[in-house]
Order: sequence, then C-alpha cells, then structure tokens
Amino acid sequence: MAEIFGVVGAGTMGNGIAQVAARAGFQVVMRDVGEDFLARGMKAIDKSLQRDVEKERLAAGEKKTIVERIKTTTDLSDLRDAFLIVEAVTEDLRVKTEVFKTLDQIARADAMLASNTSSISITRLGAATRRPDKVIGMHFMNPVPVMKLVEVIRGAATSDETWQQIHALTEKLGKVPLECNDSPGFISNRVLMPMINEAIFALYEGVASRESIDGIMKLGMNHPMGPLTLADFIGLDVCLAIMNVLHDGFRDSKYRPCPLLKRYVDAGWLGRKSGRGFYEY
Repeated sequence: MAEIFGVVGAGTMGNGIAQVAARAGFQVVMRDVGEDFLARGMKAIDKSLQRDVEKERLAAGEKKTIVERIKTTTDLSDLRDAFLIVEAVTEDLRVKTEVFKTLDQIARADAMLASNTSSISITRLGAATRRPDKVIGMHFMNPVPVMKLVEVIRGAATSDETWQQIHALTEKLGKVPLECNDSPGFISNRVLMPMINEAIFALYEGVASRESIDGIMKLGMNHPMGPLTLADFIGLDVCLAIMNVLHDGFRDSKYRPCPLLKRYVDAGWLGRKSGRGFYEY
C-alpha cells in the first residue's frame, strides 16, 4: 500500500501538487470545502496529464493510473492517515492558522505538516500546533507540474529530521529543493515582488507603456515574460497580499505596495483569472 500524501486545497497550486505526488506513486487525498472546487481541480489535472499524453511524454494507461491514485473529499478527517499534509489554501494568515490547528488535531502523531505559502511565516503556523518541529514550508512554483523548484522553508522550530525527510521527498517528486530560513517573502518573493511592484510604479508614473515595460525586461534581461504579464498570471490580489506581508514584516517603505496595484485589486481586476489586469484576457 502506497503512503498517503494529503493536500488541502484543490485550486491551481493544490491540484498541481496532487498531480505531481500521484505521478510519483503516492496515494493522494485532496480536500477542499466544496465538490465543485474538487471537480474543477480534477478537471485541471486531467487536462494537464492529457497534454503529456498528446506530446507522447506519458502513456494513456499511465495517465489513468495517476488519476485513479487521487481521492477527493470535503472532509478534513479523511487526511488522518497521511504521512504528510501540504496546505495550499488562500494566502491569509488567519485562514492558514485555522487549517493548521485542525490538521494538528486530526493528523497522526508522526505526520509532517507543510505549507505552500509564498510569504507567510512558517514559525507562526508551527506555533499554532503541538508539533512545530514537524511544520515546514514547501513553496512550489506555478505551474507545479512544470517548474522544478521547491523553496523549502525552515521555521524556528523545524527539526533537522523534518528538513531531511522533506528534502528527500521533494527529490522523489522530481523537484529541486532549495532551503531558506523563515523571513517575510522568503527568497523568491522577497526578490521577485519588489521588481513587479517597481514595474507597476513605472506604469503608474507614466514612465512607459505596459508593452514597453514588459518588452524591455523580456528582451533586455531575458525574462520569459514581462513583470506586468507575470503579475497578471500570478494574480494581482496575490501580489498585493505578498507586498503587504513584506511591508508589515520589514517596516521598510521600499516594500510599499503601489497605489495602482491596490486600485486594480479594489476594482476586481485581478489578472488572467478575472479576465482583466494590466492586460485584457
């Protein structure tokens, strides 16, 4: 019997993590609050795997086997036998803390609890449990099936044993684990988000058009997509949430979110997922 890999959240990141775990041979239990969210998550997994079948990177039979390894549920208690549970819910400290408190009560005593947070303190999430030594950050990159990096974040209480187990597991998932300590935004978003925010300031101040800003960064810095396009891809609400974490955490004005970013989020212009951000979709 394969070990059970738990995932909380069937959204973009959650279903990607579930897919990667199932492909690595784990039995996966993916939980979300509603059947509609779970159905959408499974549809995304099917579509992603089908793309690999069409490109002859995966046999049709293998795809069927991978999909059958994933069980969906709306009941958190169905994760009680998992050796690891990865949380991939909304980027909100209050919501994540409640999830960790509940998981701590239902998970088996030796289970590790990981967060896919892109900016929130692993130390604070660990402190909400009775097992802070077994709490760690596993920040997957979007799209999860494609991107190789997992930023592995140690909280103040994360044990060496937990780090070693997660390091080995990440490699088993076909990813590259790179370690950093708990600090606002970790490394990825501490570097990336201020760059995106500065690009938004340049647009806000009329320094250049959106096309010029993105084109200069693509052609001049060899970035695969410009910062404004990338912000739309990530979600402007997510960008704003991360900038707020950086600003609150460091108390430094260089992390002040651009007013234009705030305005777009207030308007519901969140990027690709809402059909409009810095570009129209």
